[in-house]
Amino acid sequence: MEAPLKLVTGNANRELADEIGRILGTPLCQAEVRQFPDGETSVHIKETVRGDDLFVIQPTSPPVNEHLMELLLMIDALHRASARRITAVVPYYGYGRQDRKHIGRVPISARLVANLIETARADRVLTLDLHAGQIQGFFNIPVDNLRADPLIAEEITADQDSIADMVIVAPDIGSAKRSRQIAGRLGLPLAIVEKSRLDGRQVEAYNLIGEVRGKRAIIVDDILATGGTLVEAAELLMENGARAVQAAITHGVFTGEALARIERSPLKSVMVTNTIAPPPQAQENRKISWVSVGDLFAKAIERIHEDRSVSQLIAHS
Repeated sequence: MEAPLKLVTGNANRELADEIGRILGTPLCQAEVRQFPDGETSVHIKETVRGDDLFVIQPTSPPVNEHLMELLLMIDALHRASARRITAVVPYYGYGRQDRKHIGRVPISARLVANLIETARADRVLTLDLHAGQIQGFFNIPVDNLRADPLIAEEITADQDSIADMVIVAPDIGSAKRSRQIAGRLGLPLAIVEKSRLDGRQVEAYNLIGEVRGKRAIIVDDILATGGTLVEAAELLMENGARAVQAAITHGVFTGEALARIERSPLKSVMVTNTIAPPPQAQENRKISWVSVGDLFAKAIERIHEDRSVSQLIAHS
């Protein structure tokens, strides 16, 4: 007999979890996830899950440590309640940018987070646009890393009479592969912004590879944190004759002065998916629009539950 599909979520992105549940026709499990006065996290699953197929929907977004602990404790609670299988659905994988030792005496935090998820006894992981593909190899359990580029490519062309005057732009060398995939899908040229990092933190864009003069430039990246890289790239593109600059981002973290930077920048618009719960200020920002990944995750969850291939949802390059 097939194990019933059940969904559980913490406090990281309840709206996305509710959307996935509506699409699947599966209400979220009753669960209480809160903090004690001393800051410890408390989890209580309030219904039977014995023998069920559980999907824990929880991006490890800011506050990262709090949401990560919620994820780990939910997995542990479900395992101890005899769930048959537990899939950690992590739309945004926090600590993903710390995937290697770039200097001495630093941790590989992305690997440690993978170890913690395994130790909590998750059976598999479902995520989207990992910052570094090698993070999949940090796990000893199956990892399905969905990609947002088909969705982003579709949104770029929506309501457009023509895309002939567009150019896709990678804001740094590291994002060139992702941008190239979207450019290839749309049959558009690709430009790349080279940048240097000063004192390991401040970003300076200093060179443009490709032609943007007279074109609508679409910057494509996976993470928008402080907005420094994005705004520097937009300014460089305008200096090089771009007619307009827009952006398409998978994960909108929006830390520090990101929203103020975007508002002051030459960016015409910024499209962001809802892997991370949109902060109220971002929802009110006239330059920012939102694209849902709920349907993509619902399809992946359904396929995993039915033991069908997920590869059709992952646009391999």
